[in-house]
Amino acid sequence: MATSSDTTMTASSDATTRPASRSGTFQIGGHLPVHRLGFGAMRITGKGIWGPPKDKGEAIAVLRRAVALGVNLIDTADSYGPHVSETLIAEALHPYPPGLVIATKGGLERPGPDQWEPNGHPSHLRKACEGSLKRLRLERIDLYQLHRIDPKVPAEDQIGTLRDLQREGKIAHVGLSEVTTAQLEMARMIVPIVTVQNRYNLVDRRSDDVVTHCERIGVGFIPWFPLATGKLASPGSPLARAAARLDATPSQVALAWLLARSPVMLPIPGTSSVAHLEENMGAALLTLGDKELEALSETNS
Repeated sequence: MATSSDTTMTASSDATTRPASRSGTFQIGGHLPVHRLGFGAMRITGKGIWGPPKDKGEAIAVLRRAVALGVNLIDTADSYGPHVSETLIAEALHPYPPGLVIATKGGLERPGPDQWEPNGHPSHLRKACEGSLKRLRLERIDLYQLHRIDPKVPAEDQIGTLRDLQREGKIAHVGLSEVTTAQLEMARMIVPIVTVQNRYNLVDRRSDDVVTHCERIGVGFIPWFPLATGKLASPGSPLARAAARLDATPSQVALAWLLARSPVMLPIPGTSSVAHLEENMGAALLTLGDKELEALSETNS
């Protein structure tokens, strides 16, 4: 029988070796549990999110280290590379450990480095999903997200295609990216939506209303570009003071603030460096005080 001291030792061990597991748990779709601090796999590709990484060995090491640190939500997209990120994930981690959720996205095409063009035509979305299934070596994708709503294609057709793919068993859950609350509610009339992925961080809070709405209806909110701090990290700022008190980096505090912002918040900081990955995961071990949270919530760049 486990004793209280055994439990304490286990918790301490997890904090040291698997910090992401200490970030809390969220049930995607009500039954798919993930640790709230995940990993975004965009930066494991080449410059401009184009082509292979400069150091493939490091990219593979980052993915394996993320899982070792307790990450069980990895976010990617067919457009990262394109195709490079998904291929590396499968090479590094397949066969996947139990409980690992691979979320991917479709709906953007890549003419070249740093170029992104929406394509929400049903035929493209279907082809993109089937390509992701092959590259990730999956029979079904746990979470498939529409990367953007293409203004050139009726939104109902795009969401309806994801509904059809779900009915065919190719995807388990549907998510959206860069949407308003009105677009989210429109989509929910067609198919259940379990996550929203919008740009959100200490500096850019334009999706505050979407975060609040997601919390109200139990939808996960995945903030992309979560580590922007801008002038908030300047000496003497609330962010810098919190970092100094906690013996942490400003980036770790920024991630801790996101985790504290809402119980449906699922940050996915990305990197191509094992050292930076380990630093990011340390954010799950920070506890911000009420005054610090208030000061950070009221600041802006």
